[in-house]
Amino acid sequence: MEERTGTIVEVIYRNEENGYTVAVMESDTEYFTVVGNLPNCAKGSGFTLRGTVKEHPLYGEQFAFTDFTEEMPKTREAIFDFLCSGVIKGVGPVTASALLARFGEDTIRVIEEEPERLKEVSGIGEKTAENIASSYRAHREFADVSLELGELGLSIAQSMRLYAAYGSETVTVVKSDPYRLIDEVPGFGFRKADRIAEQMGVAGDDPLRLSSGIKFALWQYAGEGHTFVPRGELAELVGNLLDQPMELIEERIVEMAFAGEIKVDVLDGREVCYLFPYFTAERYTAVKLLELRDAELKPIAANMEQMIAAAEMAGGVKLSAEQKNAVKASITGGVSLITGGPGTGKTTIINTIIRILEGNGLKTAVAAPTGRAAKRVNETTGHYASTIHRLLEYYYSEDTDEMRFGKTAEDPLEYDAVIVDEASMVDILLMKGLLEALRPGTRLILIGDCDQLPPVGAGNVLRDILESETVFSTRLTEIFRQARESMIIVNAHRINSGEYPFLNEKDKDFYFMERRDEDSCLELLVDLAGRRLPAYIGSEDPLSDIQVLSPTRKGPLGTVALNEVLQKALNPPSKEKSEKTIGGRTFREGDKVMQIRNNYQIGWKRRRDLAEGQGVFNGDVGLIKTIDNEYGRVTVIYDDERFVEYEFPQLDEIEHAYAVTVHKSQGSEFPVVIMPVMNVPPTLSTRNLLYTAVTRGKKLVVMLGRRDRLFAMVDNNSIRMRYSGLAARLRALEETAL
Repeated sequence: MEERTGTIVEVIYRNEENGYTVAVMESDTEYFTVVGNLPNCAKGSGFTLRGTVKEHPLYGEQFAFTDFTEEMPKTREAIFDFLCSGVIKGVGPVTASALLARFGEDTIRVIEEEPERLKEVSGIGEKTAENIASSYRAHREFADVSLELGELGLSIAQSMRLYAAYGSETVTVVKSDPYRLIDEVPGFGFRKADRIAEQMGVAGDDPLRLSSGIKFALWQYAGEGHTFVPRGELAELVGNLLDQPMELIEERIVEMAFAGEIKVDVLDGREVCYLFPYFTAERYTAVKLLELRDAELKPIAANMEQMIAAAEMAGGVKLSAEQKNAVKASITGGVSLITGGPGTGKTTIINTIIRILEGNGLKTAVAAPTGRAAKRVNETTGHYASTIHRLLEYYYSEDTDEMRFGKTAEDPLEYDAVIVDEASMVDILLMKGLLEALRPGTRLILIGDCDQLPPVGAGNVLRDILESETVFSTRLTEIFRQARESMIIVNAHRINSGEYPFLNEKDKDFYFMERRDEDSCLELLVDLAGRRLPAYIGSEDPLSDIQVLSPTRKGPLGTVALNEVLQKALNPPSKEKSEKTIGGRTFREGDKVMQIRNNYQIGWKRRRDLAEGQGVFNGDVGLIKTIDNEYGRVTVIYDDERFVEYEFPQLDEIEHAYAVTVHKSQGSEFPVVIMPVMNVPPTLSTRNLLYTAVTRGKKLVVMLGRRDRLFAMVDNNSIRMRYSGLAARLRALEETAL
């Protein structure tokens, strides 16, 4: 094996995910091309590489290395390139020049050994000096970590994620128990941990491996919306996953249940397996709902009919008989549920209930699962609405190193009534958190559309409560006259009842544009989003007004491909716009992006008053305001008011949102919706997905693609069954009480 030392002078190709690099290096005597995996390959970086010379049929001689040692740059030019490469946060060309002017070729040594001397440079204070030194130490440390983890088969991107979690302890943690990474590192699943364990020689039937496989399977089911798994199905799945006998898995399930690691319960006569958070949430939710239902309420003395009549007059509306029934049940009952599609008057009911409750001195809160849904309630009702998380004062606890609700049974909400809109999006864990904060005697009013897609999280709360028939429920069916003028609403109800939508009625708000192949469909979609529809609706802000939806992430018309194409069309590269490429994705100033997982700790500042807060949530949509490559930061503005700053390693929390999946659009409403309907996977080509997509549009819905595919979605009323035990638990408690 040959050894060569040099400095990178040009990067020809770089894969940020696995670190695979093709670069040109300069030694004291020659230039040569190198090929292999490096943790970083900035211009100016120096390495001693160990490998062999190979002849590439197209590119000629290359030095293919398998091992490396990083060498710090020694010449002024190499030091300048290294400092400007972005490896050291907060150091750009200006600061690099100032450091070299003061310390010359001794700059790197000063940063490493005497960082306090950095303050000798004008403009560098104590905090900046500390940041430069710590960033340099992290860079050197990570090079060693990535080398050791590479021997276990981990890519550079995976090593970066682990290093961000464990720092200098990374290698120790990974080698002591690779399976703990599953719970502690986002995006680090069982298969990756299992490959590491295999490299370390962990036996296939090791109890730790079996337990991790069982938990992994349960979390996989939870990620798909299930709160439990039938025991036999779980054992069969894990046996196939681990290539171990089903009997061995069955034994391990029993051992884990006795040890309190998982819960095995009997539900409707069959044994089922739960992760404890979902078991306790489901059981608590059932008990508390019936407790609230039966609790003594703060009385309302006035005549109900007179109160409704007064509220109608104040709001300038006339309620239907079913609307009046819903209002009466909500005022007189401890728990009530109101469900219905668009145009059935849910907003009118909310307004009426609020007027009556607050008119009688009852303090009322209105909340929704997402920020966009809460904002829409605020706009349509005029009543302040918050997210459920904000209502419950979600915060990060340094004592327990986890997120917690500030409002609990010990410190409950001081409201006489709580109204939850878009309740179909509420999963079982969030419902438990809300119920814990409600005092007995608080009226709980759940409003939503049970025919939409179920929540992203585990459980099927709204539908389960409705099916249990244990609380008073109203299903609104009447479409009001004004709503009947909208073909969006008419077609939504037709789709929901299994009828084909009316297409291309003159001067209406629902259109279908026939295209027979994906290429022509894509071409039309880009033209509609970028040129025709902004002009048609007179939009000054098309990125906010127009939303492209897709049933799927994959394929030429999935969100991944659509976002690439739409970014090029709607926000092309420009000298005036900074950008950052990471993980194969290029983020650019002006990009429309979405937060894809809850981050309760990240801070934000509000535009209008600079007030500070915490938390950005899954589904929040914003625009990239600035990208600072020198300091490694991206600023996103959400809802045109909250500024959030991301470090570059945090960019895996956001993705482009020119196109989003229908699932991700839940709880949102957009002036204009565009959705391609072509070769949709059968599991996603369903009636309720189409119904959910159509009901996202407020002023205009444009579907494009194949008519037969659209009609096939209407015909497909199969709803993927969720394992959810709330309905069964509610019925069982009711029977026990009787």
